[in-house]
Amino acid sequence: MEWSEHGIVLSTRRHGEADIILEVMTETRGRHLGLVKGGRSRRQRPILQPGNTLSLTWRARLDAHLGNFRAEPITERAAAIMADRTASYGMQLLSAHFRLLPERDPHPALHAALRTLLDGALSADAERAGFAAGMVHFEIMLLEELGVGLDLTACAATGTTEQLIYVSPKSGRAVSEEAGAPYRDRLLPLPAFLRAGGDETPPDEEDLAAGFAITGLFLERHVLAPRGLGLPEMRQAFIRTALARP
Repeated sequence: MEWSEHGIVLSTRRHGEADIILEVMTETRGRHLGLVKGGRSRRQRPILQPGNTLSLTWRARLDAHLGNFRAEPITERAAAIMADRTASYGMQLLSAHFRLLPERDPHPALHAALRTLLDGALSADAERAGFAAGMVHFEIMLLEELGVGLDLTACAATGTTEQLIYVSPKSGRAVSEEAGAPYRDRLLPLPAFLRAGGDETPPDEEDLAAGFAITGLFLERHVLAPRGLGLPEMRQAFIRTALARP
């Protein structure tokens, strides 16, 4: 069994004295693991770091086996990620999110979102608020891929697309100002950057916190709690650093 594809490194773990098990996200093979012989060597260690894009060749006798990776660098982001605390927490959080997906289950949209999010976070004009907003959008996409789609495009009660300022914590659907007025104490605020049609204004700290509150609620209730898990600790660390005032 053999295939070749580009993949973004999610994590590594030591295997024996010299080898590592490499975890990557690929476009058509999904989250995939494989053994890299000599992966702890001085030459290979800098290449096999989270955030880097690699050219990978995977081989195994049977498809069900762990198999071996041969890896060559394509895009090296790891040094920049490790030098930025927000990016470092963000990479750890993204890796944890991808482990919620079944191994070898393709999710090309999430793979593309991961690449875009990392490149955007490390661009010359990157802002922490933009990275944080991108993470909220990523979590919404992750929920949808896991079968917990949020509908923020129309009011759950009236069907209108105007004045959507709430989210129902039960259904995950948007609610208009008028329809939600009697229940506003029980609804979540819908930040402007998540509303239908979007908002070009950069989200402020309050809007970003509201966005993370929405995705955190549905991730914890519908994805993590059924598996006996809670929200990852690095998620709060990422939110804290990303929303900190310069």
